[in-house]
Amino acid sequence: MWPDSTETQELLQRARRGEKTAVEQLLARHREPVQRMIGLRLDRALAPRVDASDIVQEVLLEASQRLSEYLRQPAMPFHLWLRHIARDHVIDAHRRHRKAQRRSVDREQPMRTAWPDQSSVELAADLIDRELTPATAALRRELADRFQEVLAELNEDEREVILMRHFEQLSNQEVATALGLSEAAAAMRHLRALRRLRALIEAHEGR
Repeated sequence: MWPDSTETQELLQRARRGEKTAVEQLLARHREPVQRMIGLRLDRALAPRVDASDIVQEVLLEASQRLSEYLRQPAMPFHLWLRHIARDHVIDAHRRHRKAQRRSVDREQPMRTAWPDQSSVELAADLIDRELTPATAALRRELADRFQEVLAELNEDEREVILMRHFEQLSNQEVATALGLSEAAAAMRHLRALRRLRALIEAHEGR
């Protein structure tokens, strides 16, 4: 889902030379994946109070302001650096709005984020190992909704690695870098999260 690294590196090189248009193009290329990354993690209960587009704008503004700092010492790939900024803004949004209006927000539905239907259905179908996947739109919607409920039951670390690997489509190496883990530890966390997800789906199927 993230832009091609070769083109990103070319834009970063141009940005180092002081080309303002390169910075604009760089951020524009990453706007959609940043929007998706934020949408995956933004609690629907906050939707009336928090506009995801506003958070995206804040993230890109901060990235623009801090880009020279990144260019001097790029400790990680640009898209992972951008993810860190986005994740901090999502956490801040939840903290501000859930603490300030906890009673009214908590009366609404539990955390349910806008995970893509197709990704949800495909991963759920793989995990429960069915011979046939739902054929109609109504059944696909039902499976996606049920899968979101199961994802919400995972702990934060488990849910995050599932989102990163299967919805953002990051590699194990990228996940390891983003989480500050060894590649072996990241792979093990992913495996454990998948096993727990499978168990939860099977438990829901048995109800």
